[in-house]
Amino acid sequence: MSASQSAVRSRAEAVQVSRTFDWMILFTLFTAVLGGYHIHYMLTGGDWDFWTDWKDRRLWVTVAPIVSITFPAAVQACLWWRYRLPVGATISVVALMIGEWINRYLNFWGWTYFPVNICFPSNLLPGAIVLDVILMLGNSMTLTAVVGGLAYGLLFYPGNWPVIAPLHVPVEYNGMMMTLADLQGYHYVRTGTPEYIRMVEKGTLRTFGKDVAPVSAFFSGFVSIIIYFLWHFFGRWFAKTDFISDDAS
Repeated sequence: MSASQSAVRSRAEAVQVSRTFDWMILFTLFTAVLGGYHIHYMLTGGDWDFWTDWKDRRLWVTVAPIVSITFPAAVQACLWWRYRLPVGATISVVALMIGEWINRYLNFWGWTYFPVNICFPSNLLPGAIVLDVILMLGNSMTLTAVVGGLAYGLLFYPGNWPVIAPLHVPVEYNGMMMTLADLQGYHYVRTGTPEYIRMVEKGTLRTFGKDVAPVSAFFSGFVSIIIYFLWHFFGRWFAKTDFISDDAS
């Protein structure tokens, strides 16, 4: 083998080793986002994402988008300011969905025998895709925070409606009117604390009648804008970039 062929082979082996390390680093970072985002969402979203009888038109629509826009904002800002990649929100939500489905199958169903249709995770992908698309087209974090954050809150309920709609069908049970999700909650008893035995949709927001979900969604969208602004600074800090304006970048 000539010296030139040996050099080419050595260079190819070095490139292969480098790519292997790159994939290992990417897998480690993806796992870190998956674990951190999953723990954060379980602690803050909690029961409004665990059980179908808590997936109501008021608190579920309000709480879930607000607490779930955090990591997408941070990861999106980090990838955008460092690499100009508008994929951070989708990657972080995909990581969360993988962790959530593993958790629901192994723990909720495999360990405690709750059926999957009472404990399936919420769908956050439509809002995450819109966040990335707005950043890609607008080239502005401010525009993404305002328009994307509002859209993230507004798209949450429509994005989950095809899955949750059959469980919101009204039924009569022992003289009481409830939904199929409420009926599931009565048959699959969980921890006996007062928070679990109350009806989640009781409250003054029912004075809006059928417009409970839109009001909750708009409120969630406005708060998501604020949360996005706060968490995108974490991503900027991790990206180690100067705090310059969008126009100057």
